[in-house]
Amino acid sequence: MVQPINNATTTAAVNASQPAASRQTAPSKAAAASNTKTDTVTISNAAQTAMREATETQSQTVQEARAGDRQAQHLLAKETAAKQVGQPATPAAGK
Repeated sequence: MVQPINNATTTAAVNASQPAASRQTAPSKAAAASNTKTDTVTISNAAQTAMREATETQSQTVQEARAGDRQAQHLLAKETAAKQVGQPATPAAGK
């Protein structure tokens, strides 16, 4: 059986009866954006040096080898030997 609803109020009537200050509204996008947290990342000197070494060009490696950089000399020797044999110079590429 269907029974009538006697004590129903509309949503508009409830919202109108509340004072404007007590109504909750969704925060604006600008306010939400200003509340975002930011993280700061600090890269160590060793990691920065490793990144520079990994991204240097062939000409930079040659210049460093001529200046006496042992790591650059070793890398050039390894690349030269790999070219003579016909294999890739990096171990990861060969496996």
